[in-house]
Amino acid sequence: MTSLFFSLYIKLFFLLTPFFVLTVFLSMTKGMELKQQRSIAVRVACAAIVIGLVLYSVGNEIFATLDITLDAFRIGAGSLLFLSAVKLVGGRSGPEAPEEEGDISVVPLAIPVTIGPATIGTLLILGAELGDTTQKLLGAAALVAAGMSIGVLLLLGPAIRRLVGKMGLSMLQKITGLVLSALAAQIVFTGIRNFLG
Repeated sequence: MTSLFFSLYIKLFFLLTPFFVLTVFLSMTKGMELKQQRSIAVRVACAAIVIGLVLYSVGNEIFATLDITLDAFRIGAGSLLFLSAVKLVGGRSGPEAPEEEGDISVVPLAIPVTIGPATIGTLLILGAELGDTTQKLLGAAALVAAGMSIGVLLLLGPAIRRLVGKMGLSMLQKITGLVLSALAAQIVFTGIRNFLG
């Protein structure tokens, strides 16, 4: 059980593209007071956890309603995740600042920066493929832990930027992209293998 939780946690942590989220967060909260930055960081983490849990829990219902097989969705979502990974490796950038005054914690920081289209598809798949109740609860716990880790990362954002610098954040973002590309390939290969088998 511990190994399954740890495995799911690592996958979900990288799926939430932590260092891309951190880069966008630091850019969009530039010039804000530390207290305001921390408040936004907490709200981003909470929103990402709630949205992620909802998506994680409705996968089977969505597939049944749309009459889509899990393996077909694996191939589609895996391909989309791979494209997102390529953008990360290529150094994609997020919005520099909010277009208007308002709360940026849910939109755009929680959606679509933290939970984008590829993440949505992968969460639906993960929730559908975990079989029994124990596995589903472990998956939910791992998702909550990953979301909380994103929150901690954002809270420590200014200190991390001072420690590793802009170049270091860029390298960490590219490493995240490489991990996601491997995860995407595994999802696609699993879908193709099951579809052909």
